[in-house]
This record gives sequence, structure tokens and C-alpha cells, in this order.
Amino acid sequence: MTIRKRGIWIAIAVAVVVFICIYAMADPGKGVWFPKCPFYAVTGLQCPGCGSQRAIHALLHGHLSEAFRYNALLVASIPVLALLSAAEIDRKRHPRFYAAVNGTKAAIAVLITVTAWWILRNVIGI
Repeated sequence: MTIRKRGIWIAIAVAVVVFICIYAMADPGKGVWFPKCPFYAVTGLQCPGCGSQRAIHALLHGHLSEAFRYNALLVASIPVLALLSAAEIDRKRHPRFYAAVNGTKAAIAVLITVTAWWILRNVIGI
């Protein structure tokens, strides 16, 4: 691994730790300095990411059901993100696996899932 690549991974790790600390210590539902959803502010409808900040806060405190109520898609996507991370880490040793999870079919599946979630949460109210 080159020094530049190692530096990028270290910067990502530091950013993740800072992110975790902020969301563990401060409640986004009560904090005024957390960003609000512009789509919700304009339309009154929830976007696919609405509730994600509160869900992350709940997850960091071990409240899985509360996190699921805030944004079920975010909670359900955690194993998928772990799979994508594993594919990225082992992309040279397992190039076919990497290509499969990053291919067109996978991207279409994600697009369909996010769109369905967006519609269902506003129509049914989940």
C-alpha cells in the first residue's frame, strides 16, 4: 500500500471516529446545528434519508428498534455496507466478487430499493 493510499485510509478512519463521537454525544433531534432535510422543509414529504441522523444516534446508544423507526432503510443497509466494504478491501484477491457487488445489477437493485422506500414511507407512513 502506498503512503498516499494509507493516508487516505487514515483520514477516513479519523473522520469516522469524529462522526461517531459527535452523533454519540449529541442528539440530532434536539441539536440546532445538525442539518435539516431541505426536501422535507420544502415539500413536507420524507426523503429516503430522513431520520438517518436520529437513527445513527439511536444505534450508537444500542436502541435498534428506535433506530429502525427513524429510518428502517438505514438500519437494513448496514449489512450491505459491510459487504461492500469487504469487497473493497479484498478487491484484488476476489475481483469477481467485487465486480458482482459493484455491477450494474447491484446498482439497479439499490436504485429500486431506495425509490420503493421513498414512495412507501410517504404513502403508507412507515
